Amino acid sequence: MADTNEPRLSPDQVRRGRRMALILFAVGFGPMILATAMYYTGWLNPDGYSNKGELVSPAYPVAELDLKGPDGEPLEARFGPEVSDPDWLMLVVAGICEMECQELLYLARQVNVALGKNADRVSRAAYLEQIPADLDNRWSEEYPSMERLQSTGERVPGWPPGVSPEEQPQILLVDPFGNIMMRYTPEHSGKNMLEDLKHLLKLSQIG
Repeated sequence: MADTNEPRLSPDQVRRGRRMALILFAVGFGPMILATAMYYTGWLNPDGYSNKGELVSPAYPVAELDLKGPDGEPLEARFGPEVSDPDWLMLVVAGICEMECQELLYLARQVNVALGKNADRVSRAAYLEQIPADLDNRWSEEYPSMERLQSTGERVPGWPPGVSPEEQPQILLVDPFGNIMMRYTPEHSGKNMLEDLKHLLKLSQIG
């Protein structure tokens, strides 16, 4: 039976609560939303910066990949307004992880290190459909901080337009909201990716 003595909120209290929630959201995520808009449009960008990677437009929700971590947690659960201090993510995707794929694994690691004090704002992961035995044996030593993701098995991963890991390995850049916003192919250099990440992290206060 409901407690009839429970205090009821007045309409003014409800409105104040909603305003406070909106203010807290704006303070926390407003800079990230602004940074994303600036990056895609160049709006209010005094440096006239142009991205080095290939923009994924519109941004593609990471939930569509249908991937999970080693603990079974869906990848998309790590991102969004309800997550405390979510990271950016460099995600290496490939079919058989041969030479170009392994070069991207190395590239992601080196770019992460080169971020210096901002390195802990960016995490790394890989989805590899097949991995050679020699790389598997070296993984824990060479890539201890890079998770290996798996398909949930419910459906085939849904890749963004232009991404086909079986044909060409790529690095996908995921923002703290869980959107794939940029992609890098083996033709891109580590300098390209590092410049983009430094610029994004400078604009953003989230992640």
